[in-house]
Amino acid sequence: MSARNPKLARVHIARKELALTEDSYRSVLARITGHESAGDCTDAQLDAVLAEFKRLGWTPKVKRPTSSVPHVRKIYAQWTAMKPLLRNASDAALRSFVERQTGKSSPEWLDAAQANMVIEALKAWQGRLSSATVKEAAHGAKI
Repeated sequence: MSARNPKLARVHIARKELALTEDSYRSVLARITGHESAGDCTDAQLDAVLAEFKRLGWTPKVKRPTSSVPHVRKIYAQWTAMKPLLRNASDAALRSFVERQTGKSSPEWLDAAQANMVIEALKAWQGRLSSATVKEAAHGAKI
């Protein structure tokens, strides 16, 4: 895989996330690179297009490093599933939760038993949050 493919993918992701119409997208490409197709652009031109998209307000999403340890991936998956229910769903909040539960400041440093304890605590917390949300919705509907 060349370095070019991920840049092309990022250009198309940015276009989608900025909700650019086809005409607007082609206009930006032509203004920045002189080409109307990202496939015709050099790596440097693709970098310039990405810089323009950032100037227009696009912020690339930062990917969390993927762990090779299954129980660490499960902790992150459980946390991601809970995000809509949390006031603070940041990675720092997860690390604080893990530290309160185990005394270790990162899920990556847990052994299998500690990780299982954290996973079960997250599941229980999610259950409490879900039932509270349902109760609030039901209570709000009565008013």
